[in-house]
Amino acid sequence: MIALQAADIQPFWLTLKLATITTMVLIVLAIPLARWLAFGRSPLRPIVETLCNLPLVLPPTVLGFYLLVSFSPVSFTGRWLQDVLGLKLVFTFSGLVIGSVIFSLPFMLQPLVAAFRQLPSNLIDAARTLGKTEGTILTRVILPNARAGLLSGTVLAFAHTVGEFGVVLMLGGGVTGDTQVASIALYRKVEALDYAGAHSYALVLVSFAFVVLLLLRLIQSRHETRPC
Repeated sequence: MIALQAADIQPFWLTLKLATITTMVLIVLAIPLARWLAFGRSPLRPIVETLCNLPLVLPPTVLGFYLLVSFSPVSFTGRWLQDVLGLKLVFTFSGLVIGSVIFSLPFMLQPLVAAFRQLPSNLIDAARTLGKTEGTILTRVILPNARAGLLSGTVLAFAHTVGEFGVVLMLGGGVTGDTQVASIALYRKVEALDYAGAHSYALVLVSFAFVVLLLLRLIQSRHETRPC
């Protein structure tokens, strides 16, 4: 039974805010990157693709630790960001966004790259023959024919951000009202032996995960049954 108090709702709103901003940033970044990885001919592609997909196998706490060290005010990068740009990224929501973008990138990128690589090359060649610009080809040819990959990547990136724990704990610290997202709030409830509150958080997150997986399956089924 859900027994969340008014104060317990805030981590969910913070989680939704983080997931929404992260997903929007990833859409902007991943589309051109996926196009380059799918159609580019640079010898650096395998290295870049490996680096982008590293969070898939890297423990979240490892990535969170290195982001914490990099963004710390005692490091060169962190000190430069704070002194020059006025950005404090450790234990702040802005830091969570950057960490989430890095950690969720492969979940947006992989479905897009796969969808782009499955496109018939004659579609793009025909568009170029007709004198279409690369921007027009992307928006009028590539993306409409890869919309299932874009939808899947969007849902996966959003859901993965909602479920993050290691990165947000290391980089955000779980500051109440600022960086304490739902997964961290659940952890705090368990630490305090408040199992009723922990069950409430867990039930909401499990329900969300079920809906996400069902949505992904519906997207895949619709794409599979669509006439060629």
